[in-house]
Amino acid sequence: MRAARSPAASAKRVGRITRGTTGTNRLRRIDRWIARHPALRRADDPLVVDLGYGASGVTALELHARLTRARPDVEVLGLEIDPDRVARATAQLADVRAGATSFAREAAVSFSLGGFEVPVPGGRRPAVIRAFNVLRQYDEHEVGAAWASMASRLAPGGLVVEGTCDELGRIASWVALGDDGAPQSFTVSLRLTGLEHPSIAAERLPKALIHRNVAGERIHALLRDLDAEWDRAAAVSPFGPVERWRTALGALEAAGWPLRERSRWRLGELTVPWEAVAPGA
Repeated sequence: MRAARSPAASAKRVGRITRGTTGTNRLRRIDRWIARHPALRRADDPLVVDLGYGASGVTALELHARLTRARPDVEVLGLEIDPDRVARATAQLADVRAGATSFAREAAVSFSLGGFEVPVPGGRRPAVIRAFNVLRQYDEHEVGAAWASMASRLAPGGLVVEGTCDELGRIASWVALGDDGAPQSFTVSLRLTGLEHPSIAAERLPKALIHRNVAGERIHALLRDLDAEWDRAAAVSPFGPVERWRTALGALEAAGWPLRERSRWRLGELTVPWEAVAPGA
């Protein structure tokens, strides 16, 4: 006689299997951004979901390791729609528990099947859902439904972070969504050493913006103006790429762009309210 399956195990998964490419240290930029966000720091239940972690569970383990510096009681649940990937990540976790890796044996990390419906045991609601390099293979018109589905699972005051990065994690951008599903901000994060032009971020824009990098759209205007200020700031290059970036962003702000999070400029980040880049100018 076949054992009964739990509702969570039998629920329909929402989404499609992605390519699954992943890599060690690839998501460090977004991890450190989440680590300082009030949605995590002030959460009553600091549960974080790594949605669509890919072919390896390493990004969920790294996420936990980085977030514990801000919230020692954080828990990370890795969700994948592919059962083989869940089995592989669970085997990796067994190695962690055995002390065969650099991760803490007692790391509060687990893996399970799930998609945009974000199934969480016990009816818990995540403080943060990170969905990186997941929607890249979807069509633009599918983004809104995915955003709404994820946001509906959040705890009050929670956060969805959805974005894209390159294979080495040197170019990244993401959208932050509130628990009402509304996008709040847009961030670009770049490795400044060796950077030729910031508009290289155009290759790794979130799905909601990547096809909007055309004349007449706000995201195009932002990247165009950022490149121009980066070129003008070449005069301070002898002081290093961070000083050049700060100078460029200062000029961008003076020109009227509503930049946020000045304290993080030194990390190669730029954040603006969503309205500043929202499609449909």
